[in-house]
Amino acid sequence: MGGGEGGQDKSFNFFQVLLEGSIAGGTAGVVVETALYPIDTIKTRLQAARGGSRIELKGLYSGLGGNLAGVLPASAIFVGVYEPTKRKLLETLPENLSAVAHFTAGAIGGIAASLVRVPTEVVKQRMQTRQFKSAPDAVRLIVAKEGFKGLYAGYSSFLLRDLPFDAIQFCIYEQLRIGYKLVAKRELNDPENALIGAFAGAITGAITTPLDVLKTRLMVQGQGTQYSGIVNCAQTILREEGPKAFLKGIEPRVLWIGIGGSIFFGVLEKTKSMLAERRNREVRALKDE
Repeated sequence: MGGGEGGQDKSFNFFQVLLEGSIAGGTAGVVVETALYPIDTIKTRLQAARGGSRIELKGLYSGLGGNLAGVLPASAIFVGVYEPTKRKLLETLPENLSAVAHFTAGAIGGIAASLVRVPTEVVKQRMQTRQFKSAPDAVRLIVAKEGFKGLYAGYSSFLLRDLPFDAIQFCIYEQLRIGYKLVAKRELNDPENALIGAFAGAITGAITTPLDVLKTRLMVQGQGTQYSGIVNCAQTILREEGPKAFLKGIEPRVLWIGIGGSIFFGVLEKTKSMLAERRNREVRALKDE
């Protein structure tokens, strides 16, 4: 990965890059979600709580199974779209605009993945706040009470948070890797990729916390009319709870996304390198025949 990729391989197999990216992304997404789900649950409950409400610490894995069913395809779609888009943009744009390529590819990947991510997030957060006992029940009752659009509650706020998040995180990660490679004058090893991923995740997580609070409030309100939209939600929180409320859950969020970035990018790069090695072995075997 990185700015030199487009220069190293001017022609690439689009579908091969898409497939390998999907496999690597799905694998990384499932590993991260399983490992860090309790921290995410605590973060959600902190953000959903109003005033001095106590945070319940039971059922921290509530909704994990249903969430994994959505995380796997969503992560696969994101990286599957991101990788070939990034490669194509790196080929098209001048080398000094590699950050634009990474930022744009991250946003496009986020839009594609949002079609699966949003219903997954809605069900997950309703489960985390103990509104439903199982993911199938959650889906059935949300659709029955709120219609299909209930599964996309807070969609605009989700895009408002996730598009800049995806674009910024992947841009920071890729640009740090480019700089590190130039200094080290070699390819990065697994711990280095993981460390850069952790830094990129933590920084991006902190920056986007206010957007995450808005998204959580809109998603967990269900049929409630407490907030009529993003602007109304922001105004109500500011008026009733003050500016500090926009930073609710920032500690577990930064911790979760920092560690998550380390695991995600570490697993992503490792899986991609394993797939590349397998592909190269197959090519050599065909040449030897």
